Amino acid sequence: MNHSPSRRNFFKTSGAVSASTLLGSTALVACGDNTAPALSSDEQLALTATQAVAALKSGRLSATTYVGTLIARAKAVSDLNAMITLDEVGAMATAKQIDADRSAGKTLGALAGLPIVVKDNINTKGMKTTGGTYSLRNFQPATNAPSLQKLIDAGAIVLGKSNLHEWAFGITSTNFTLGIDPITKAATRPCKNPYDTTRVSGGSSGGTAVAVATRFAPAGLGTDTGGSTREPASFCGIAGFRPSVGDGAGKGRRYADTVNDALPISTTRDTVGPMARTVADLALLDAVITGTTTPTAKALKGLKIGIPASFWAGLEDNVKTVATAAKQKLADAGVVFVDADLTGIMALNDSISFPIALHEPVDAIPVYLAANKAPISTVKEVSDQLASPDVQGAFGAILGDVYGGAYPDVMSTKRPALQKLYKDYFASIGVEAVMFPTTILVAPKIDPVKGSGTVNYTVGGVEQTGKDTFGTCIRNTDPCTNAGLPSVSIPAGLTAAGMPVGMQIDGPLGSDANLLSIGMGIEEVWGPVKAPAI
Repeated sequence: MNHSPSRRNFFKTSGAVSASTLLGSTALVACGDNTAPALSSDEQLALTATQAVAALKSGRLSATTYVGTLIARAKAVSDLNAMITLDEVGAMATAKQIDADRSAGKTLGALAGLPIVVKDNINTKGMKTTGGTYSLRNFQPATNAPSLQKLIDAGAIVLGKSNLHEWAFGITSTNFTLGIDPITKAATRPCKNPYDTTRVSGGSSGGTAVAVATRFAPAGLGTDTGGSTREPASFCGIAGFRPSVGDGAGKGRRYADTVNDALPISTTRDTVGPMARTVADLALLDAVITGTTTPTAKALKGLKIGIPASFWAGLEDNVKTVATAAKQKLADAGVVFVDADLTGIMALNDSISFPIALHEPVDAIPVYLAANKAPISTVKEVSDQLASPDVQGAFGAILGDVYGGAYPDVMSTKRPALQKLYKDYFASIGVEAVMFPTTILVAPKIDPVKGSGTVNYTVGGVEQTGKDTFGTCIRNTDPCTNAGLPSVSIPAGLTAAGMPVGMQIDGPLGSDANLLSIGMGIEEVWGPVKAPAI
C-alpha cells in the first residue's frame, strides 16, 4: 500500500540509528539539516511514531505538512468509521504553532509535532467526550486526562477522538449510537477492520486501532478493562499496551489517571494505554506519560519465557499456525521457553471478572458524572439512552447490582488468590514473562443485529459453533487485568487469508519497562506485518 523501509530496518527505532534508516544520515538527523529531499506523502504515512518524531526534529518534515497528510488520509478512509470527531482546524493550528516555535529556536517537547488520536471515552478539554453513547453526545469535560496532558505537554497534537464500543462496554466496536436515532436503532455504524471490512476492529478501543493500522495516526490512546487496548491491536495488526494497575487504588498503578479522567467501568481494572505500530512506539509514549527513560530492546538469547498451556488451548487453527511459527522464530533467536501452566487460572478468573466489572460501575459512574459536571447524573440515565443491545444487557446487570453480593469475597479472597498465583508462577520457574496468542481467533464477522453475539471457528479441524463472542475474544486478555499486571500485544504475522494475529506477553506487577524492552526485542525478530490494502 505504502512505500516503506526494509523489514530489517523498520524496527531499528531507538535513537539516531532508527531515524537515519528512513531519513538519511545520522548527521542530518542530529544537526537538524533539512537539505535532504522532503518526504513524500507515502513516506510520511509509513513513519512509525519514533521515526516521525525524528523526522520532525531533523527539519525534514514539518508538523503542518504531516498533519495535512494524515488528515487527508483520515478522510480517505472515513468509511471505516474509526473517528467520532476529527479536529482538522485545531490540529492544524497546533501544528503551525509548533513549526513557528521550532523556527524561532524555542525548546520543544520530546513529541513535538507528533499527531495522535484519543479514544472518545478519555477526557479532552478541547473536544467532546461522548463515550460513543447518546446521553453524552454534547458532553465537554473541563480538563484533559493526566496521561493525555503529559503527551500534549510534550508536543503531541490531537487529531481527534476515535470510535469505540458504546461506553467501552464491549469488544467489537460495533456502535449502534452514531449517526442514528437512538430510539429506532435503524442502523449501526461499526468500526470496520481494515484488513477485511466485513470483520470487527476489536474493542473497545477499535477506532484507535484502525487509525493506527490505516496509517492516519502513528499512535494513539485507548483504555483497557479486560483487553481493550490489546484485542483490537491483535485484530488490526498493531501493538497495544496495558500498564500495571496493581490493586486498583493507587498501589502499583503506573499511570496517574483516576476514575474521574475517563468514562469508568471498573476502578480496579480500568487504565489508559498507548497503541501504536510498534512496541518501540509504545515505550516512547509510556516514557513520556511516566517521566521515565525509554527502554531499549532486550537481548533475547537466554531469556526465559513461560508458556502456560491454559492460554494455548483451543486456538483457532489459523491462529495456532501463526503463533507456532512466531514461537519458533524466537526459539531460533535464543529464547528459552518453559512449559509450565498457570493451573486453574481460567476458572479462578471467571469467578472474578463479572463481580468486579458489573458491580464497580454502580458507584464509579455516578462519581465520574458528578465530578465532571456531566449533563446526566445516574446509571439509569445512561442505561435509558443506550442504543447497543449488548451494552443494554450489561447495564441491566449493573442497575440490578446482580453481583453486589459476590463482590466482597472476590476482592478479599479470590482476586488476591489470582495475584498470588501469578506471583508464585514467576518466582518458581524464573521467567520474566509469559507468552501466548492475544486472542484465540482472528477478528470475527460484524454482527449488525446484536453488536456482539456468537461466533464460529475451527479448532483441530472441528467446527466450534455458537460460541459467545465476548467471552471468546477476551479469554486470554482478561486474567492479567484482574491481577493488575502489565501486558503487551505484538503483531506476530498474518494468516493465509491475510488476517493479523497478535501475541501477548504479560509480566509481574511493576515490570512494565522490562516487558516493553522484551517486546522491542521480540518485534525485531518478527518484523512488521504487511499493511492493510486500502
